[in-house]
Amino acid sequence: MANPIEKWYPSTKLMIVLTIIISSMFSTIPPVQYVLFGVALLLSLCSGKIGRFLTTFFKSIFIIVLFIFLVQVFIVKNEDSQPIWWFISYSQIGLDTSIGLSSRIVAISSIIIWFFQVTSVKDIVAALEKARIPKKVTFVISATIQLVPQMTKLSQTITDAQRARGIETEGSVLVRMKAFIPMMGPLVLTSIQQTDERVLTLEARGFSAPIKKTAYYSMKKTALDYLIVVVCLLGLVAYFIGGPL
Repeated sequence: MANPIEKWYPSTKLMIVLTIIISSMFSTIPPVQYVLFGVALLLSLCSGKIGRFLTTFFKSIFIIVLFIFLVQVFIVKNEDSQPIWWFISYSQIGLDTSIGLSSRIVAISSIIIWFFQVTSVKDIVAALEKARIPKKVTFVISATIQLVPQMTKLSQTITDAQRARGIETEGSVLVRMKAFIPMMGPLVLTSIQQTDERVLTLEARGFSAPIKKTAYYSMKKTALDYLIVVVCLLGLVAYFIGGPL
């Protein structure tokens, strides 16, 4: 059974995302970014996606933030850099810069992760079609969104096939690199083949036919959707009138 938040109209959830992104971009103090990150955590918790959210966050965003922190604080040279060892030095300016930059990345990326975890491609396509977006544009957007999950699943299938043939795919970094390079050929060729098959399937179903098409799946905005959008707009207006923090 779908969570009530997942049933919100895609543009409603997108409005929440834009509100947090705009607030984050115009904010100059890290505490605001932490509050926005807390909002993303709360939304994920209420959506029942907190486990997936934290897994995705620590596998991707956390690594990027940690890399930025180490480079800015210990590698990049600033006026107050104090040598520690060889090319490594400590900088308070770099620490302040890394905190400001990392907190903004965390706030923005976390709400984007939440959006794609509670919004299916089917809902996005239905919303775009209802907004009278051209079919070809809708197809490109949906294909782009699905690209990473499809490539990940395909690479796992190819890895399992290589492992079944006795090729080592686990171990040191060198072993994994040796297994990764032969995988690129089948991965690219299979992706092209799947794209070609998808195009042929769409054409067989009259995708390019110059007639009005009907949809089996549609979504409708509710009073709650309009209320959330109004609250987001009022929040942005109040934020800028009061002066960005």
